[in-house]
Amino acid sequence: YLQVLVTSYNELEENEFLDPRTAQVATVDHVKQVCTDVRPAADEELSSPYIEEFRCALDAELLKYVAEAYPKGICSVYCVNGKDVEGPGSNFELVVVISAAKNSPQNFCNGSWRSVWNIEFKEDVQMLEVRGKLQVGAHYYEEGNVQLDAKHECKDATIFQAPDDCAISIANIIRHHEAEYLESLEASYSNLPDTTFKDLRRKLPVTRTQFPWHNTLQFSLTRDIQKELGIDK
Repeated sequence: YLQVLVTSYNELEENEFLDPRTAQVATVDHVKQVCTDVRPAADEELSSPYIEEFRCALDAELLKYVAEAYPKGICSVYCVNGKDVEGPGSNFELVVVISAAKNSPQNFCNGSWRSVWNIEFKEDVQMLEVRGKLQVGAHYYEEGNVQLDAKHECKDATIFQAPDDCAISIANIIRHHEAEYLESLEASYSNLPDTTFKDLRRKLPVTRTQFPWHNTLQFSLTRDIQKELGIDK
């Protein structure tokens, strides 16, 4: 079956979205969130053979990366500027979209990842400029409601090379920045008890006793409340 991302980068007409990997166009019903029709893409809707060399090479590298990093993720590469360029000498721009989601209602949690990478191929200066926008979302709602919405932007660059070499360089840049960002999120989680959580509570509780931050793993708020109210089981 056809997996097509619904983005502003591959929208052709209202409700029609191009899948450049298979050269097909899907008609999407946004209300029902289903694909209602699929047709072959017209020649004018596709990039030129020259652009396709770069797009296909990058798409192949990203498929390998996404399979490793996001087991249930999907990705696509679109040409958003210069799709009719026929050969060397002109600039063009590709966009990479990576999307992954994991919904686990039985465990009361959902999570999502989305990254968009704009790659400007500047032949006049023999450089590629890479700009990334990363977004992570998480929602935990067991006996409470905790949500995370984190965003990050980054930039990088590499030299203009043959299509296969460009694809490897770009994929390595994306891999590096996404891994670095995820590592920074994990580090911030480990520091939450000593930073954010402390700032969310009153400095001195009504008991006039400081919270034992040095021994949080052995502290049970529920147990102590039950004890104070005399409802120990």
